[in-house]
Amino acid sequence: MAVVSAKEMLLKAHKEGYGVAQININNLEWIKAVLTTVEELKSPVILGVSEGAAKYMGGYKTVMAMVHALDAFYNVSVPVAVHLDHGTYEGAYKALEAGFTSIMFDGSHYPFEENLAKTKEIVAACHAKGVSVEAEVGAIGGEEDGVIGGGEIADPKECKLIAATGVDMFAAGIGNIHGKYPANWKGLNFEVLKEVQDVTGGVPLVLHGGTGIPAEMVQKAISLGVSKINVNTELQLVFAEATRKYIEEGKDLVGKGFDPRKLLAPGYEAMKKTIKEKIEVFGSANKA
Repeated sequence: MAVVSAKEMLLKAHKEGYGVAQININNLEWIKAVLTTVEELKSPVILGVSEGAAKYMGGYKTVMAMVHALDAFYNVSVPVAVHLDHGTYEGAYKALEAGFTSIMFDGSHYPFEENLAKTKEIVAACHAKGVSVEAEVGAIGGEEDGVIGGGEIADPKECKLIAATGVDMFAAGIGNIHGKYPANWKGLNFEVLKEVQDVTGGVPLVLHGGTGIPAEMVQKAISLGVSKINVNTELQLVFAEATRKYIEEGKDLVGKGFDPRKLLAPGYEAMKKTIKEKIEVFGSANKA
């Protein structure tokens, strides 16, 4: 299937009460693991690409070329969106030009009026090309590609104004953070989540920092309007753990165990297993 905007898949998820996974990709193994798994489970998916990951993979155009080629090679029949994650103002336009089908403009670090103005401008540019847009109010905690947020709680009044720009999905800080969650984490603020959904007129909501949030908490968030859940750190952790185990067991020293196709296989399989688990929790299997 052609790579598509995230708009329709999220509207369907919002209406039917399940969540679509945004799995952040970091290299060829990541893209293969996601595409083959969602095809097996007949689930829609969003491939998240941070600006740092895009640079690592050789630029936005290289990312799109890999996704299109692998999508065709594996004969993927489910909807797949390629989404710029936490994009800067400049990065949003570069990704749009390179053919990304969905863009997150993260203006949460700007003064609110500037965030609002820039979001309006990017929505107009993206919608002219049929590309979906995500905006953010209230910085998401933790660190991602050097962007550090303190886990702020979004102001519902500001959320209402940003949602009115016509964004297709909306990320509001509700105590969620990127990366591993500390032992003293207080959990998600469901009261604010419910208020944000009420004031944004039913725009599909996005939960960043999906790694480490208990399944029942994620499912409650979905019931309150979250339609997209972002997962990144968890796949990196299971990939690293499986790769470490392979090397510690000396398998890279046996025969041609050093061949990267063999060396990276355990990490690849570990990612596929985790992706399956996430799709089951989010409820998107057989929803393509």
